[in-house]
Amino acid sequence: MEKINREDMLELTRRMTLKRNCFDRIAGAYLDEEGFVDGTFNKHFQRLSQKDQQANLDIAKAIPFSDTNVQLKEFAFGETDRRPGSVWQLLMALKECGLKNDAMLDVFYEEFGQKYRADGSYAIYFFHGSYDVPLKASDKESLWESEEVYQFLICAVCPVSGDYEPDRPVCGFLFPAFKDRSSDVDRIDVFAADGQSHQAEDLRRILFAMS
Repeated sequence: MEKINREDMLELTRRMTLKRNCFDRIAGAYLDEEGFVDGTFNKHFQRLSQKDQQANLDIAKAIPFSDTNVQLKEFAFGETDRRPGSVWQLLMALKECGLKNDAMLDVFYEEFGQKYRADGSYAIYFFHGSYDVPLKASDKESLWESEEVYQFLICAVCPVSGDYEPDRPVCGFLFPAFKDRSSDVDRIDVFAADGQSHQAEDLRRILFAMS
């Protein structure tokens, strides 16, 4: 397990505001405590009301803005973890299609629901974003020229109550990892709100076991 650079995460979160929003799509599912899907949604992010945009930005931002290397830990996909039918292949496909394939999303929801254990109903939120990574001069000032476009997914798992009202995320991930200001498709940053290593490891095992 390698260390995550806090500055990389802060650079991302600065693009997660109403004025500098990096997200184009949000999708998700509501599941009961047994992991059965109660309903799904898939929307263009910019078509949400400003109130809903802000609420969802707060959910997404909680993942990279968390306590780096305590709540948010980096894990590598080995060669066998990238086999056909793996969660890595599914996440790559979801990233490439920009969350516009409901069938692939349904596969993730159902597989995750079978393996994840919750104390009550919960929601899985997916966000697709892109960030034009600016070049940096030797003095670390931005040159405003794009070095690459980092396309990424944020997934947040939130307890829900009442009329599907979400609480703060309890776990989730950022994929691909944003490492050295660049995309690293061989790594994933896994979030566990309680900061306990076993919870991040448990979520990693769930994800890597999905096929």
